[in-house]
Amino acid sequence: MGKLVVLKFGEGSFEQGFAVTLQIGEEHERAATEITGRLPSFPEMPLYYSHWQSSYRQIGNRYRLHADQMQVTNVSMIQDCENTSHILRARFNTWLRAEEFRPLREKWLERLSSTEEVRVILQTENSQLQLLPWHLWDLLERYPKAEIALSSPSYDRIHKPRTPNKLVNILAIVGNSQGIDTQADLALLQQCANAKVSFLVEPQRKELTDHLWGKNWDILFFAGHSSSNKNGESGRIYLNKTDSLTIGELKYALRKAIENGLQLAIFNSCDGLGLARELADLQIPQMIVMREPVPDQVAKEFLQYFLEGFANGKSLYQAVRQGRERLQGLEDRFPCATWLPMICQNPAQIPPTWDELRYTKTEDIPNLAYSHKRRFTITLLSSLAITALVCGVRWLGLVESPEMQAFDQMMRSRPAEGLDSRLLIITIDDQDIATQRQNGESLIGASISEKSLNKLLVKLNQYQPRAIGLDIIRDFKAKDKDLINHLQKTQNLIGVCKGSDGTVNIAGTKPPPEIPKTNLGFSDFIHDHDGVMRRHLLFMNPEATSLCPARYAFSFKLADLYLRPLGIQTKFTPEGNLQMGKTIFPNLKSRTGGYQNIDVNGGQILLNYRSSKEIAQQVNLTKFLSSPVDPSAIKNRIILIGVTAKGDSPDTWTTPYGAPFYDQMPGVLVQAHMISQILSAVLDGRPLLRVWSQWAEVGWIWGWSFLGGILACRKLSFFWLALGGSIASSVLYIVCFSLLILGAWVPFVPSALSLVATLGLMSIYNAKIKHRAMSEK
Repeated sequence: MGKLVVLKFGEGSFEQGFAVTLQIGEEHERAATEITGRLPSFPEMPLYYSHWQSSYRQIGNRYRLHADQMQVTNVSMIQDCENTSHILRARFNTWLRAEEFRPLREKWLERLSSTEEVRVILQTENSQLQLLPWHLWDLLERYPKAEIALSSPSYDRIHKPRTPNKLVNILAIVGNSQGIDTQADLALLQQCANAKVSFLVEPQRKELTDHLWGKNWDILFFAGHSSSNKNGESGRIYLNKTDSLTIGELKYALRKAIENGLQLAIFNSCDGLGLARELADLQIPQMIVMREPVPDQVAKEFLQYFLEGFANGKSLYQAVRQGRERLQGLEDRFPCATWLPMICQNPAQIPPTWDELRYTKTEDIPNLAYSHKRRFTITLLSSLAITALVCGVRWLGLVESPEMQAFDQMMRSRPAEGLDSRLLIITIDDQDIATQRQNGESLIGASISEKSLNKLLVKLNQYQPRAIGLDIIRDFKAKDKDLINHLQKTQNLIGVCKGSDGTVNIAGTKPPPEIPKTNLGFSDFIHDHDGVMRRHLLFMNPEATSLCPARYAFSFKLADLYLRPLGIQTKFTPEGNLQMGKTIFPNLKSRTGGYQNIDVNGGQILLNYRSSKEIAQQVNLTKFLSSPVDPSAIKNRIILIGVTAKGDSPDTWTTPYGAPFYDQMPGVLVQAHMISQILSAVLDGRPLLRVWSQWAEVGWIWGWSFLGGILACRKLSFFWLALGGSIASSVLYIVCFSLLILGAWVPFVPSALSLVATLGLMSIYNAKIKHRAMSEK
């Protein structure tokens, strides 16, 4: 609910000053705050306005004045108009910052939030006060949802209830339009949804009065020429080329139209304050008029922007502000265009929305028209119900697959992080295997011959790597004595084996017999139901009959070797989580993020792949053995040796970066990602992938569900609802993606489902309520 602000000006003048009363309250309620103050004398103010008015009217710009008064546009006067407008604005705000007026200004700032929708009504009989550009008040410009209207101090409520119309009934009067284009105005009115427009083109006086008496009109619209007298006390509209009328000459017909429910009069014509003053005496609820002569193009543009907002659900005041401010794009040709549209308000009446013009008061249809409170309650309950449904479906694992696909897409989309300079990968590709065979080297049971492996270890040890990881299965004894010696005595060499799993009849593989048990790590990977690797197994308890005695992962053993010289020790927390230095690697639970009821035996964490096209510097075996080596490329690094060949016994795995065979990642590169994850978390503070608690995730999902309900309550058209839902879903994806980069995996798919489901459900509900209301009529 918005706020209503009333500024009441007592008797006074610019020579004597004005007494001012400020009232602030909620819409539909009595004012809760009232304070009095004063604006000091400022006899020059009317002169400043007169100077601006004179320079503005000299421009001409094809105004919608009476045809005889039209001028030819003189663009040379535009700069003078802009200069006088700046002076008027500056002097006006200086006056409103007077010390005597400060208590009202401070009370305004104290009681009103800049995020609230505010209707401001200026009550005064002084025509010079009404003319001032109140929309330029620097205080009012702080409130983007505030708009000001003029009012007479004397007013009455219209007590006769309106007879509802199924459509918004608009009487559109096209008066004398000599020299201007009113057809655009008519076309815009015809495009309004849920409206019935009756046109009177250059009518005779009797024809106009008969129409005003004959129907229950909601909106009276006039386009054509009009003018006000010099003191602004009365105005005149030009019906056709020979006839013109004052409001007084239509008094009885207009009074009858107002009694029958006329809510809004729009005079899209020039100099409308005189018309507004006379209509206010008839207690018309709302009017929109133009302060000064209005250029034809400005009048058409304002009507278009106003109707776009009003007919699509904006309040009357917000629609006028939107239409007025959008005229700024024309001010290079039509200076001060944003000054022209004004609202004149009967304070006893509440401005209706477009939809409310088609309904009776709430008490007339108590079963159909529900209050904001009830609408909020229904939205809240619907969003909670849909959240419970989505979370239940998620708990059963029915959205696990799309959640994993969305996770993979986000992983692939992350910005590149660059190579990890602590690693060097020596790869054995198809060409390396072919080269060894051409050299007569035996490859029985392995992808690297004993001769090449021995040569590789000798060359590596010359340059003092901190750790060497041999990611090659060697479950047989070596024959070369030199190789046996190197395998046994290279203290920083880590070998691999695979553990057994009796539940799925996996026997595992033996470790290299020559490498001590303390230098072994398992190379077991965990893949999900779709075959994709998203988890990292750090440690496990090997089965009693396992061929592989290693308790820790190959990746962990190499990272631990790298970190020890830096004084970083490894231990377990009381909760059973692995801790390296100050970094704790929390074990996954059976329900973690998008996972539902997974096997979490051992110490598992989510694998936060390093987002790079290449994880580290790579060199193939043949090139490394035959070329000179840069010592800095090896010293104090972790050297990984593994197979990337796709032909002979390939070691490739499906990752978020690709499932097809040629997009799969070699096992040695997966190991590199795992090692890099550990080192980066401990040394660089790179985030591990974590998830929120289940209750936090439920709250997150409910928040987006509730947002969908709020969007639906805006009662927009299908196009705008679809657009709003698409924008909200895009924002959700961007937020989830950004959080993933920061290390938090939050639910995207369940949140998007709840948002769309609530949006759709509430839209259907609103449509049924609307249909029932229409049928009841």
